[in-house]
Amino acid sequence: MNYLKYIQYFYLFAAGFFAYLGFTSLDNQGERNPWMMFFFAALALFMFFFRRHFYSKYQDKNKK
Repeated sequence: MNYLKYIQYFYLFAAGFFAYLGFTSLDNQGERNPWMMFFFAALALFMFFFRRHFYSKYQDKNKK
């Protein structure tokens, strides 16, 4: 389960990507809804901290 240590950083990458898409679509109001991209960025950031918390909890349980 070594991949759990690295998969949490995918969520940081996704948050950055969706935030970038949100900021670039702010200029083109007619094309896309930028708020949906910001929502996905916030969701990915939440998932990063959620996964990091439970990964550390899992590691502490294995040490005992």
